[in-house]
Amino acid sequence: MATAAARPIPRLLIPELDKCIQCGFCLPACPTYRILGVETESPRGRIHLIEAAAQGRVPLDERLEEHMYVCLGCRACETACPAGVHFGTIIEAGRAEVGPTGSPLARRVTLAALRHLMPYPERLRAAAGLLRLYQRSGLGRLLRALHLMPGRLGEMEALLPAVPDGAFAPEQEVFPAIGPRRARVGLLSGCAMSVLFPGSNEATVRVLRRNGCEVVVPREQTCCGALNIHNGERAAAQAMARRNIESFLRAGVDAVVINAAGCGVASKEYPVLFRDDTPGYVPRAEAFSSLCRDATEFLAELGLTGTLGEIRARATYQDPCHLAHGQRIRRQPRDLLRRIPGLDLVEMDGADRCCGSAGIYNIVQPGYSKQILEEKMDAVVRTGADLLVAPNPGCLLQLAAGIRARGIPMEACHVVDLLDRAYTAADPPAERA
Repeated sequence: MATAAARPIPRLLIPELDKCIQCGFCLPACPTYRILGVETESPRGRIHLIEAAAQGRVPLDERLEEHMYVCLGCRACETACPAGVHFGTIIEAGRAEVGPTGSPLARRVTLAALRHLMPYPERLRAAAGLLRLYQRSGLGRLLRALHLMPGRLGEMEALLPAVPDGAFAPEQEVFPAIGPRRARVGLLSGCAMSVLFPGSNEATVRVLRRNGCEVVVPREQTCCGALNIHNGERAAAQAMARRNIESFLRAGVDAVVINAAGCGVASKEYPVLFRDDTPGYVPRAEAFSSLCRDATEFLAELGLTGTLGEIRARATYQDPCHLAHGQRIRRQPRDLLRRIPGLDLVEMDGADRCCGSAGIYNIVQPGYSKQILEEKMDAVVRTGADLLVAPNPGCLLQLAAGIRARGIPMEACHVVDLLDRAYTAADPPAERA
């Protein structure tokens, strides 16, 4: 990145910056501060840097960019902060000023993906189809055997699961409730969830229907824009947010159910996305965001109905950062898991510490990501669990890669996957067939 002249970041950021009381409670909560032990890689240090940039005292150069992107954006500092500083908003605004990270080529590739792939579900499905073809062709194995797979590319490939057949793209928009209707809800189907975890989206629809929900899956919806926001590309994120806002408000739903923690934070914070340059749209964004609920949050509020069958297994739960710290949702997923007969839920040490996925952090900062994952997997192994539950696609990809690397006999899965299995286990044999 070429060094830019120091210029102020819009003053609207300053209210958040001014909340920081410099107490340092955030330091031990920050994964990168724990690894590096330097002030500039702590939330407090980054706030100092962004404040200096906001006042035009430091340039928007490669050094500032590095500090912005060594941060995972996990928001553990928000939970630790006694002053209620919304650090996630601050770091995302800082990244919006410096833009995506990496070499000039990496920047171009990242921007192309964020602007021309993420907003278009049909393109994402096509890309997933090509990736599935690549995986099944055996080309990757050949390249690795011939030592022709570059190190970074090999690390990225190791994170991917086997891409499933098909994607979540139902032809019908409305799925009727099973039994008396208790609510009409929309499902934000997402990008990664639709192409890498379509079964979890299908499980979400089934569980919602069993609990008396009429489920609407608007065809016009698109990616929530979280990855764009995390990587400083706000224009495409705003376009995607508008499309989702209008699609779901037209659908007349009581709630927008989201089964990916990162998508939930982005959707609940759409008003922040528009407040700087499109303030007139903020009321529409607020109307949408007020409807947004994580799937576990919504099901816990609604109350499960019907009979859950046994799942005899030992499970441990990983708190996705954007669920525990970004949305303050911890109890609800655990309560739902405890409703499943036969499931032994054991807590792991540091369950709310980041696993190192953090959007595309495991791609742009693979070294730090691996260190954080190793610490997490040590905690996972100590639980002796058969199931590792994490209701977020990034966490599932990262943790599954950790399981494969260690050769552990364990499955990583979503909360809704287990609820769906439990409901199916209680069905009469004829219905299960």
